[in-house]
Amino acid sequence: MSLANAVQPLKAGWSRLGTREKNLVRLSAVLVLGALLWQFSLKPAIATLRSADAQASALNAQLQQMRAAQAQAQALQKQPPLDFDAASRALSAATKQTLGPTAQLSMVGDRASVTLKDADPDDIADWLIQARLNARSVPLEARLVRGSVPEGVAWSGTVMMALPPR
Repeated sequence: MSLANAVQPLKAGWSRLGTREKNLVRLSAVLVLGALLWQFSLKPAIATLRSADAQASALNAQLQQMRAAQAQAQALQKQPPLDFDAASRALSAATKQTLGPTAQLSMVGDRASVTLKDADPDDIADWLIQARLNARSVPLEARLVRGSVPEGVAWSGTVMMALPPR
């Protein structure tokens, strides 16, 4: 069956319609096409335009954070290396100062093992920053369990830190 044969009944039906009915069918077709154009073309474009400023602000903030992280990484790279003893003293001081009695530090070879018991999450974050900046130590492995204390959330477990070789 060809396209011409398939369209033939439509042409016959169209010719039987009066002028008023033809105009109503045309108007209906224009309304349907207009609704489709709005739904699939204009509405998404307008939504994108409306959200563009918020997205640009969010991307700008993310770019600023990345630039700050880059500057911090470059500053860390420029610092002279620490020997094992200096790094272990700095890590020990950061542990005592920031985590206090909630942490126990022990040296295992060229690594430090920190055992935490009900440590505050913010204190752990501050300690990790100090360990990275002052002792130039990074976590190799962390096995922490979230727990609850009357003050809120606390973490217990162990964190293995890398130190410069002896």
